[in-house]
Amino acid sequence: MKKHIVVIGGGFAGINFIKTIAKSNEFLITLVDRNNYHFFPPLIYQVATAFIEPSHISYPFRKLFADYRNVHYHMGSFLKINTEDQIIETDTGHLGYDYVVFALGTETNFFGMENVQSCALPMKTLHEALYLKNHLLLILEKASRNEDVNKAERLQNIVIAGGGPTGVELAGMIAEMGAYIAEKEYPEIELNLSHLYLIDALPSLLAPMSDAAKKTAYDNLKKLGVNILLNVSVKDYLDGNVILSDGKKIKTETLIWTSGVIGREVAGIPETSVGKGRRLLVDEFNRVLGSENIFALGDICLQLTDKNFPKGHPQLAQVAIQQAKLAAKNLRKQEAKKPLQPFSYHDKGSMAIISKFNAVVDLPQFSYTGFFAWLTWLFIHIIPLTGFRNRIRLAMEWFRLFITNNPSIRMILQPVKNSQKNKN
Repeated sequence: MKKHIVVIGGGFAGINFIKTIAKSNEFLITLVDRNNYHFFPPLIYQVATAFIEPSHISYPFRKLFADYRNVHYHMGSFLKINTEDQIIETDTGHLGYDYVVFALGTETNFFGMENVQSCALPMKTLHEALYLKNHLLLILEKASRNEDVNKAERLQNIVIAGGGPTGVELAGMIAEMGAYIAEKEYPEIELNLSHLYLIDALPSLLAPMSDAAKKTAYDNLKKLGVNILLNVSVKDYLDGNVILSDGKKIKTETLIWTSGVIGREVAGIPETSVGKGRRLLVDEFNRVLGSENIFALGDICLQLTDKNFPKGHPQLAQVAIQQAKLAAKNLRKQEAKKPLQPFSYHDKGSMAIISKFNAVVDLPQFSYTGFFAWLTWLFIHIIPLTGFRNRIRLAMEWFRLFITNNPSIRMILQPVKNSQKNKN
C-alpha cells in the first residue's frame, strides 16, 4: 500500500509541498484545512479595503487538485496529533498517517492584552478581511449620520498598530481611499475631523528593509496625511480609547491590529520541540526535532541550522515555498534510503506598496523605489496567484481601478439565515 501523508494547512507551504510530491504518485496525500480554499495573504489588505474581490485571490482546493488522483481533501480544523498511534485528530474525524506535514502558519499575536484581543480588528484570514471591510464601511455610514461633534473624532479616527509591510500597505490604501472616495461619496462627513494613525514600537517603519525603503515609506505616508507614531506601542484599548505606552490616548472605534504573529498551537507535540513564538523546532531537513516522520514548514517552523539565518528564517512566503519543495524531495529520498539535502534559504528580497504608483523593493544586491518598484510589485503579486483566470481578472481589475480611482465593490454584505430579520 502507498504511504499516507497528511498535510495540515493549505497555505504556500502546504500547497507547494503537495504539488511537488504528488507528481511522483508514490504516496497517498490528504490535505486538512478548515477552509475549502487556498488564498493569497499578501493581497488580503486589498480585500479589507474593498479594492478587490475575495475570489481574485482565492481558489478551491478540490478544483486545484482535481487532476491529482492521489490527493484528497479533508475539511476540518486540526485538534491534536497522537504520535504513538500515528493519528491526526480533527473536529470532523480522525486520520491515520505514515508522515505528517505541519503547514499551519501563524495566528495574530495580541501579546496577552485581553481588551485588545476582544476589540481590535485583525487581518489574517479572508473572514477577518471581510469583517474589517464591513466595519470600515459601517463606520463611514455611522459618521455620515452623526451630528455630535464630540463623537466625530471617535468615529472617524482609524488606528493601525504595526508598521511592517502589512501596516504600511494598509495605511497607504486607507489614506488614498479617503482622498479619492470619501470626499465624493460622503459629503456629510467633515473630513478635517478624520485622522489615520500608524503606530509602531520600533524607531522606523518597515524595520527589516533597507534605509531607502524606510525613508520612502515614511515620507510618502506623511504626504498622504498619515500620523506616524514610532517608538511607542499599544498597551490597552478601553472605552473606545487606544492607550499608548507613552500615556497618550486616541479616541477611536477602529483599531486594526497588524502588530505581530505567533505560531498556531500544535497539541500533541512535546514542549521540547516547541521554540520561540510557539514555532516548531526542526532540523536541517525540516523534520520536527525528536521525530523522523513529522515535518514542519513555513511560518510554523523554527529552523536554526541555516548558517545565514542562525536565529531562524523570516516568516515570508518564499521561505515556505522553498522549504516545501525541498521537503517533498527529501521525503522521497528518505523513503528510498538516500542522503537528504539540508535546507538553505535563497533570499529573493522583499517589497511593499506604499501608494498608487509608489512602492519599495529590496533585492539582495540593491534597492529601488518609485514607479518602477510599483510595477515590479504588481507583476510579482500576479504571478503566484493560483489559477490563470485569477491572474487575468486581477490584472484587468487593477488596470481599471488605478485609472478610475473608484473601486465599485463597497457593498456591506452581512449574510443571515433568515432574510426576514433584516426587513426595514
